[in-house]
Amino acid sequence: MSTGTGVEDLLREQAPQVLGVLVRRFGDFDAAEDAVQEALIAAARHWPAEGVPANPRGWLIQTAVRKLTTAEIANAFLVPESTMAQRISRAKQRIKASGVPFGMPEGEERAQRLRSVLHVLYLIFNEGYASSIGADLHRTELSGEAIRLARMVHATLPEDGEVGGLLALMLLTDARRPARTGAHGELIPLAEQDRSRWDRDLIAEGTALITGALARGVIGEYQMQAMIAAVHDEAASVEDTDWPQILTLYGLLERMTGNPMVALNRAIAAAMVHGPAAGLKLLEPLDEPLGGHYRLDAVRAHLYEMAGDTQAAMAQYRAAAARTTSIPEQQYLTTQAARLRAQTAQPQDRPPA
Repeated sequence: MSTGTGVEDLLREQAPQVLGVLVRRFGDFDAAEDAVQEALIAAARHWPAEGVPANPRGWLIQTAVRKLTTAEIANAFLVPESTMAQRISRAKQRIKASGVPFGMPEGEERAQRLRSVLHVLYLIFNEGYASSIGADLHRTELSGEAIRLARMVHATLPEDGEVGGLLALMLLTDARRPARTGAHGELIPLAEQDRSRWDRDLIAEGTALITGALARGVIGEYQMQAMIAAVHDEAASVEDTDWPQILTLYGLLERMTGNPMVALNRAIAAAMVHGPAAGLKLLEPLDEPLGGHYRLDAVRAHLYEMAGDTQAAMAQYRAAAARTTSIPEQQYLTTQAARLRAQTAQPQDRPPA
């Protein structure tokens, strides 16, 4: 019996057992079925070359559990989990009812589908680079897969500027990952990172990609984001960062996309250029589109701290910590609030010596 056949037989045997475990654990048959399918595909790709693991069932369960959950997808689209679950269910029903055969689209439909593919890869990478749920800050199996797929798309469409821009953005961002966590997995913000730990090979590759992509004419949102990432990566320190250029690029990107998260980042850049009051002013219109999102609270906390309003900063750090579902983010935000509390403690607040 060939190795390939042996793997196929093993996967057929294990699939129902793994599905049963996930359904019992999460209570969602459709999501569990999708996750198991993804795990089986991963196993079929890795096991023939790397060997069958000692505990194949455990490997499949762990891999399936770590695939994109509905909650993570909802976080990426800034909507409640129940809303995203309904959207996914309706989309599946429409696909099933359409009867349209699977095939390569043409013309404008092809362009629309390519935009959708790039957006999905972008969201997968973001969830891997900054996991929105759980104990790990990074999920390298997601960010790595997004980069792998983006490389495949770029190899197929080397002249597409947005494809090149997306891949450049991923590489320029992922280059900072080694410096983004401490010895115990704690979050280290950009301003405090040891930039000697950044991956210079990825930075060089990403810079070359975005330079080439910009030479092809029309500039899209991924190229713009890659340009911003490149400015950060080229700076020797946070003080050396060309914040006026970043502010200009975020202004262009906001007009291009209307994305409230882009507006949030523009507010940070404005604070770095014009002071915290300017940044706080730009946050005011975001209360409706981003109300309840921990990042809005976290940015407000940072800008209040810059402005010297310690009490407001502490309150915002605590509010952000209460809202995030990422444990490393929560720990970081709680630590920031505690740091400010210690700095402002009055003598009567301190225990006797």
